[in-house]
Amino acid sequence: MPLAAGFGLFVVAFFVTAMAANGQETSLVGIYQGSELTAAANHLGQGGYELSGGTKVSFDKWYHSKWIDMRFEMLTQLSDDFGLLWGASTGQRAEKVRIGPSVKLGFILQKRPTPSTTLSLTVSSILGGNLTERPCTADYGAVGGFHTVNCRLAASQLRPSDTLKYMTNLEPSRWKLYLRFRGEF
Repeated sequence: MPLAAGFGLFVVAFFVTAMAANGQETSLVGIYQGSELTAAANHLGQGGYELSGGTKVSFDKWYHSKWIDMRFEMLTQLSDDFGLLWGASTGQRAEKVRIGPSVKLGFILQKRPTPSTTLSLTVSSILGGNLTERPCTADYGAVGGFHTVNCRLAASQLRPSDTLKYMTNLEPSRWKLYLRFRGEF
């Protein structure tokens, strides 16, 4: 685990321990595996190309991860109408693609306009967790030589240096905002 992610998890653990010592109630909201970035990484692994000698090269071996990004989310209730959301993810890594670990922070605020209705606002943000693709070194033979290229476009008609413009670098959805109204009849 990278140092920044380890530090982030330490800070979250320290924060929660301090709140638990003050009598705050913390609950597990959920444990999840995979995300929209996991799906994007899997999509990058689809396909392949054929070498000049006829050998097929599959992208799957470069983009398939044995560990799928795992996240947990917790809620620390500070009052009847206010709570802090927090959590973290492990990230995932394959030879040519990486999803970094992340930390999630947010809050939930709820009000009861009437005894049978509830209005709630949830705001959360994710820090870290970017998906980044790594290049390959391609051998274009005696005439072309060795070049750093986008692995997926190494066999394309593009010049090797131009393939690097198409390297994937994605961020997770940084901010989420939910407004809910619930009524009982």
